[in-house]
Amino acid sequence: MTLAELALSGDLARPGRLRVPDLLRWPQHRVDVSFECATSGIQRHRFAGPRLYDVLTDAGPGFDPVRRKDRLRFLISVTGTDGHHAVLSWAEIDPDFADAPVLLGVRIDDTPLDTAGPQLVLPQDRCGARHISGITAIRVDGGYRCGAPVPATPGHASAAAP
Repeated sequence: MTLAELALSGDLARPGRLRVPDLLRWPQHRVDVSFECATSGIQRHRFAGPRLYDVLTDAGPGFDPVRRKDRLRFLISVTGTDGHHAVLSWAEIDPDFADAPVLLGVRIDDTPLDTAGPQLVLPQDRCGARHISGITAIRVDGGYRCGAPVPATPGHASAAAP
């Protein structure tokens, strides 16, 4: 049996690779989720797994410790085996801000996801568009700076008003 693996990368002190058995090291949470799927209607599932916040905090995000709000500029990109992507802000998962209970599901309806890979579970989302199956990569990016000049792209409007 080949275990699925995801890569943690970006602005982290401890990037690495994780499999579902590795994700069992963190406290496990259970959540019943109901979301509307555009292709198959309402979906209802029970997931179990660690909170995304716990896993990423252990990886050591590169926040400036002197600036409490520095973490608010960090984005989290998640990619699945089918190429589907979702982006979250650090503020969504941080207990000091929105504290959304976003999970890395390692079980769905009591079925282990060892070979399929963990799933991104956002219980607060009404629509299942940010649900990612078979996560292959999670990237934490603190390079976002609001208000920085953006170079003009041919065929697109300039970021700065004339």
